[in-house]
Amino acid sequence: MSRPNIVLVLIDDLGWTDLGCYGSSFYETPCLDRLASEGVRFTHAYAAAPVCSPTRASILSGRYPARLGLTTYLGSGQSRGRLIDAPYVDHLGLEETSLASTLKQHGYHTWHVGKWHLGPAPYYPEAHGFDVNVAGSDWGHPRHGYFSPYHLDTLDDGPPGEYLTDRLTDEAIRLIQGREDQNPFFLYLAHYAVHTPIEGPPELIHKYIHKAKSLGLDRVNALEEGGFFPTDERKGRRIVRRTLQSDVHYAAMVENLDANLGRLFQALDDVGEAGDTMVIFTSDNGGLSTAEGAPTCNAPLLEGKGWMYDGGLRVPLIVKWPGVTKEGRVCTTPVISPDFYPTILDLAGLALKPEQHVDGETFAGDLIGEKFLAERSIYWHFPHYANQGGTPGAAVRRGDYKLIEFYEDKRLELYDVVHDPGEEHDLAAKMAEKALALHADLQQWRQALKASLPSMNPEYHDEDG
Repeated sequence: MSRPNIVLVLIDDLGWTDLGCYGSSFYETPCLDRLASEGVRFTHAYAAAPVCSPTRASILSGRYPARLGLTTYLGSGQSRGRLIDAPYVDHLGLEETSLASTLKQHGYHTWHVGKWHLGPAPYYPEAHGFDVNVAGSDWGHPRHGYFSPYHLDTLDDGPPGEYLTDRLTDEAIRLIQGREDQNPFFLYLAHYAVHTPIEGPPELIHKYIHKAKSLGLDRVNALEEGGFFPTDERKGRRIVRRTLQSDVHYAAMVENLDANLGRLFQALDDVGEAGDTMVIFTSDNGGLSTAEGAPTCNAPLLEGKGWMYDGGLRVPLIVKWPGVTKEGRVCTTPVISPDFYPTILDLAGLALKPEQHVDGETFAGDLIGEKFLAERSIYWHFPHYANQGGTPGAAVRRGDYKLIEFYEDKRLELYDVVHDPGEEHDLAAKMAEKALALHADLQQWRQALKASLPSMNPEYHDEDG
C-alpha cells in the first residue's frame, strides 16, 4: 500500500452536536454528513483541553498539555478567583518533534493553512516542520473580523469583503493543485471558523433568519441567565447559557464551513487524489455555549467550551480513507488528541515514535474495524479559570465512567457518560469506591507529569462570609 496523503481539518470551537450527522436539526452540513456516511464517525472523541491552544499542541506533539506545561490558550492572563491560575508555557517548544516534522522526514510535503496560536514568530509552523505557512500566527481569532482586509502578517489581504473561510480553502486547494511531484502531502487545514467574532456570509444569514421563523425559533428565548462568573475580572456578571441551536449568524458560519470543505474534497477528486487521501475532521474543544453571545448549544451534553463537562471536551471526529476505513461505521471507542500522531503514522505505514507521542495510542484498528483499543484511562488537567465560566479542575475517563475533580473545593463528581451523556446524575456518593479509585488514578497521573497546580488566592473573600 502506498503512503496516503493526509488532510487533517481542525475546526475552532465546533461543538459535538453542530453537524447534522451528530444531531443538529438547525445547522445544515450536507458535505460533512456525507463524509461521515462514507467514513468512520466517532461518538466519544475528546479534545485534550476545553480551550484551543493546549489541544492544538497535543495533536502536533502526541503529548498531554499537562506534560507540555501548555495548559491554556496562549495570551491568557492569570485569572483570580478563589484560586490563582497556574503558570503555563507560552509556546510549543522546539524540542518537540512534531507530527509535521516526522512526516517531512519521510518525504511528505507539509502544509499549514489557517490558525496556529502556538507561540510568537520563532515558534510559527515553519519552525515545527511545515514547508508552507499560510495565515498561521500567534493570533487566536481573526482580530479584524472574517471579511478582508484581515491585517494578518502571514496572509495577504484579499479583495474588500472576501470571506476568510473561503480564502483559506482557496489557499489549500491551490497547494493541492500546484504539487509538482508525486510525493504525498500532509495538509493541516486549521480554519479560524467558527471562533468569534460570529460573522457569517450575509446571504446565508438571511437564509437562516427565514428558517428560524419557519421553525418558530425566532419566538423562543434561547438564552438563560445563570450564576455569576467566578473570577475577579468578571465579578458581578452572570453566565448566560444557550439552551438550543438558533443563532442565525453561527448557523451561516457552519454552513459556509461545510460548503468550503465540500469544495476541498471535490478538489482532491478533480486531481485524482481522493482515493489516496486520508481525511480527518475534528474540533479543538466544545462549542461556545456560555459566553461571548453563547452562539451554540451542545445539548444533550452539559456546558461547553471552557468547562470540564463533556460539552467542553467531547468533539466531532470523522475519518475517511477510501478502501481502508469501514464505510458508514460508528465507533464508540474513547479517543483523545494525543492519539492522532501515532494513528496517522500507523495508517501511513511509518514506524511509531513512542518517545515523542508518549501519551497517544494508535486507534488505526478501530478505523479498520478489526482491532480495538483496550480499555484505558484518558485524562484532562486545566488549572485555570475559563473565560466561559469554568473553574480550575481535572478529569479522568475510564470505560463508561468519568470523574471530575474541582480544584477550588476539591469536590469530586462521577458520571456514567455513556448512559448519562448530559452528566445529570452524580454518582460520587453512590459509587464511592469507584470515585476514589479513579481519583487515585488521576492523582498518580498528575504527579507523574509534574503538572502545575493553581494556588490559593490570599485576597479572596467569600461573599457569604
